Amino acid sequence: MESCVAAVDIPVIGSLNGASLSGWAETARRMQETGAAALEVNPYAVPGDLGVPGSAIEERHVEIVHAVKDAVSIPVAMKLSPFFSATGTVCHMLDAAGIDGLVLFNRFLQPDIDIETMLVRPAVTLSAPYEAGLARTWIAILRGHVRASLAATTGVETGADVAKYLLAGADVVMTASALLRHGRSYAATLLADLSAWMERKDFATIDDFRGLLAIGTDVHAGDFERAGYVAALSHAKETYGDFLVRA
Repeated sequence: MESCVAAVDIPVIGSLNGASLSGWAETARRMQETGAAALEVNPYAVPGDLGVPGSAIEERHVEIVHAVKDAVSIPVAMKLSPFFSATGTVCHMLDAAGIDGLVLFNRFLQPDIDIETMLVRPAVTLSAPYEAGLARTWIAILRGHVRASLAATTGVETGADVAKYLLAGADVVMTASALLRHGRSYAATLLADLSAWMERKDFATIDDFRGLLAIGTDVHAGDFERAGYVAALSHAKETYGDFLVRA
């Protein structure tokens, strides 16, 4: 961390994953001491114990927030899984616990099966734009309902993908897969494409359109989503024909 901070002129955000509350806190403290401007805590874990209730997993996330926030004075964000039973409730819990940012969503590494050797193989795949829909949906729902900043991750391949996340209400848009595919200089391409789109749409600043397509705070999110579901089915029928089986 220290060498990275010394090598660049931009703020460096440290990402950490821990196993115990004391480990989370101590690692966070050391990263702040070595120059991190902010932290992203990443509680990457697949709950394999079938006896652990969802409420215990949610409470563990809150405990991690308290432990890290008590250990440092810099901003702290949490990278979330998309697999909570009530994502909105969890986000409200973390917001109340004092988290400064929510990163939506983490991508779990899912192994593959080799049917010839009959072995489980590790698999690391880069994200694709089609995966961004879930994160955009929740950012649009959460915009205006939480104090924490909203960071978008997953499925950012083009400037258009950046614009979509910003229209949904993201404060920050992140990408790793696009840079791994195209190289570090591709970041400039993303920014140039976003600027060109903004010029075509007569937006002078990002704040002119950030959250323009978020779900309003006076709109019932459930009703909004239901209307979207019905509209999607109608569009699918127009596109693919009457594929619905009626009882």
